Amino acid sequence: MKRGKDYVGVAVVTLCHDGKGNYLLGQRSDKCRDEHFRWDLIGSGGVDVGETLNEAVEREVKEESGAGVTAIEFLGYREVFRDMEEGKTHYIVFDYKVEIIRERVINTEPEKCLEIGWFTIDHLPEPMHSQWPAFFEQHKDKL
Repeated sequence: MKRGKDYVGVAVVTLCHDGKGNYLLGQRSDKCRDEHFRWDLIGSGGVDVGETLNEAVEREVKEESGAGVTAIEFLGYREVFRDMEEGKTHYIVFDYKVEIIRERVINTEPEKCLEIGWFTIDHLPEPMHSQWPAFFEQHKDKL
């Protein structure tokens, strides 16, 4: 059974920052499930059975950036319905703003992430992941 397809998936979505107004994004490769060559938030993914939301945030950020988390701010949640090539998906996502130590960041998944970079909210790369507008609209006052 597949999370988000055969049953409602639960995931964390993290916008990592350095505490100075810079946000970490990664460009997805064609080895990713979808959204190829789009810029996406680093450190997001499914919550494992027995794992708290904060534990999932810390694990995902470490797996995808190599950096530990210094602060976690819960922004809110969203219900995400997507109609993808492989079918419809349904997730409940918990959104976070997560501070990390910039100097410790590395591209830990070069096969999935073509490049990583730091950007300000006013100067984001394009094209962005299709879920970015909903994330930004819901949380722009907290970023």
